[in-house]
Amino acid sequence: MRRKIVAGNWKMNGSKDLAKELVGCVRSEAEALDNGVEVVIIPPLIYVADVVEQAGGKLAVGVQNVGQWSSGAYTGEVSADMAKDQGCEYALVGHSERRQLFGESDELVAAKVERLLASGLTAIVCVGETLEEREAGRAEAVVASQVKAALTKVAAEHWGQVVIAYEPVWAIGTGKTATAEDAQAMHAAIRVTLAEAGAPAESISLLYGGSVKADNAAALFAEPDIDGGLIGGASLKSEDFISICRAMPAGAES
Repeated sequence: MRRKIVAGNWKMNGSKDLAKELVGCVRSEAEALDNGVEVVIIPPLIYVADVVEQAGGKLAVGVQNVGQWSSGAYTGEVSADMAKDQGCEYALVGHSERRQLFGESDELVAAKVERLLASGLTAIVCVGETLEEREAGRAEAVVASQVKAALTKVAAEHWGQVVIAYEPVWAIGTGKTATAEDAQAMHAAIRVTLAEAGAPAESISLLYGGSVKADNAAALFAEPDIDGGLIGGASLKSEDFISICRAMPAGAES
């Protein structure tokens, strides 16, 4: 049975006021949802405590990044255990912005995934191709390579803590989005890759990200291999975000 998840990635946005007002509103609205969707808020690390307080156990909370070490002399880094200690349940890893802007390699992503799973957090592993790679006909190969590389250190007992988020790089923050059919095709290909890697492919939740909005969420979520969304800009507006959560079909586990 796959979890249906809608996760809001605030990126480097937010404030104490936003944490109070937006999360409070989303929590109130989420309590009325009857479609079984799990709602996750992923703020900048400095606001995690504020979001956890406002979530009140009704929403899950995540972090956008962790270091690959458990502890030590790594000024500015935060460990997965620290995130867990603050009440987080999820963590992003391998987001394209981390890969492109901060030079995170496949090997580093794999090390972070291993550390996250050991801490008890669920890793939302982000994968996706650039426009150039898609136009060159390499989209599926690039994504398959990222998936396999990220999961090389996953032990059998930890597969239940793995979520994959497919975010075509060309659709992040651009207003462009893959069609529901294109997104479904890539999600189906990811399941094949997971099976080839020895993972329980049919039980791992796959999320779509890349300019998901209230007006396209229902079509995306209706596809059989899309189990939810990783939401960027729309997660900063409570009405838009909760509308996306409502777009999840009832009978939320597949």
